Amino acid sequence: MTRSIMLQGTGSDVGKTVLVAGLCRLAANRGLTVRPFKPQNMSNNAAVADDGGEIGRAQWLQALAARVPTSVHMNPVLLKPQSEVGSQIIVQGRVFGEAKGRDYQRLKPQLMGAVMDSFETISAGADLVIVEGAGSAAETNLRAGDIANMGFATRAGVPVVLVGDIDRGGVIASLVGTHTILPDEDRRMISGYLINKFRGDVTLFDDGIAEIERFTGWPCFGVVPWLKSAGRLPPEDSVVLEKLVRGVGKAVKIAVPVLPRIANFDDLDPLRGEPDVDLHFVRPGEVFPQDAALVVLAGSKATIADMASLREQGWDRAIQRHVKRGGHVIGICGGYQMLGRRIRDPLGIEGSVTETEGLGLLDIETEMAPEKTVRNSVAHSLQYDVPLSGYEIHLGKTVGPDCARPALQLNGHADGAQSQDGRVMGTYLHGLFSSDSYRQHLLETFGIIGGRENYADSVDKALDDVAGELETVLDKRWLERFQ
Repeated sequence: MTRSIMLQGTGSDVGKTVLVAGLCRLAANRGLTVRPFKPQNMSNNAAVADDGGEIGRAQWLQALAARVPTSVHMNPVLLKPQSEVGSQIIVQGRVFGEAKGRDYQRLKPQLMGAVMDSFETISAGADLVIVEGAGSAAETNLRAGDIANMGFATRAGVPVVLVGDIDRGGVIASLVGTHTILPDEDRRMISGYLINKFRGDVTLFDDGIAEIERFTGWPCFGVVPWLKSAGRLPPEDSVVLEKLVRGVGKAVKIAVPVLPRIANFDDLDPLRGEPDVDLHFVRPGEVFPQDAALVVLAGSKATIADMASLREQGWDRAIQRHVKRGGHVIGICGGYQMLGRRIRDPLGIEGSVTETEGLGLLDIETEMAPEKTVRNSVAHSLQYDVPLSGYEIHLGKTVGPDCARPALQLNGHADGAQSQDGRVMGTYLHGLFSSDSYRQHLLETFGIIGGRENYADSVDKALDDVAGELETVLDKRWLERFQ
């Protein structure tokens, strides 16, 4: 049987995604055929797998770390939140349906078959599968029908390593508390634990490790320091946007409104890595910066609802004033749709509100349709005459006079639109800024030199750096399974 381990957390955002990516790269560097797997993910940051269909961007990154092609089976259940209470459900890459939280709890047991089928597919031909859990291992109120954590681990017989985040405090209590409330069947699956995000002298936590072992009997497989290299990796979850620190005193400010259903915001990550760019994520309640040279409207899982939020914040008027002052705007996917005069959803695909005005910065209109475009794409920038690559995940068709000035050639067809003066443009292509040559030409518009670092190479080097750090701090006996 293929060897496998599963990293589960004492809570959300403890760093499981980066640890799995780092361990995948560590195993790949040792010559193993390793593959990532996450039974259930909840994120509006999606990728298009090499075999077609949607998976979480985290599993895309982990596959990159493992140096293997991506597959929809790496993330068989993806939940994409559309409202405060409901999500779109993607099963093995395809839209399965929609459900509110309570309804989904009843639906989960039906999805275990797909999860196990995908796990078997991913395991075939692999030396090692590294599984990532979701949320907390100790959500006993959700244990019935669970497919994301202990429900999967016990069904598949995969040993669990628990991850605790010391940076948020209370790590001893969170680990001991997890041990206390788990039922015996689940507790037996845990082989040990990792402490993550430690700052300072790790020997200061020796007594903490002794206390955890006294209460739980679990061995510690390592104390992982704060991994600075992880900051160069694409973020998975929008919770990261609340923690990003702005650059101060940089040459060019780029403003990005943080809307409730922002999606695929890792599109902006290559810009965040530019040394002369202040990428300013504008959070709800903040005044929109008047000194931004460029505004980027990112993707959205619910364009009409996010357009309403943009208006509620007063950011619509701020962006319109920005353009009147000579500023530039780029809209991607849902952000592109918001640039137009009107967005219609006659079938109520996104929700009960079926029509809204857009920003009116492009003479276009969008109508939602049930068919979703999901594909990896090759493209060409008509503005800068440079090649591009990326992916599309969107609903709806956009038409109008400004589409006669397309932004790109996408898979051999015209895509997007531009204003007559070229300062406002939109496209359905995700991954636009990952092109070093495109980024260079764009930033030259604002008088700075960009695109000097190969973005893909920088991500790959960050994965190697994370793997290297893990190899030095993790228990050598435990790491034997990675060879």
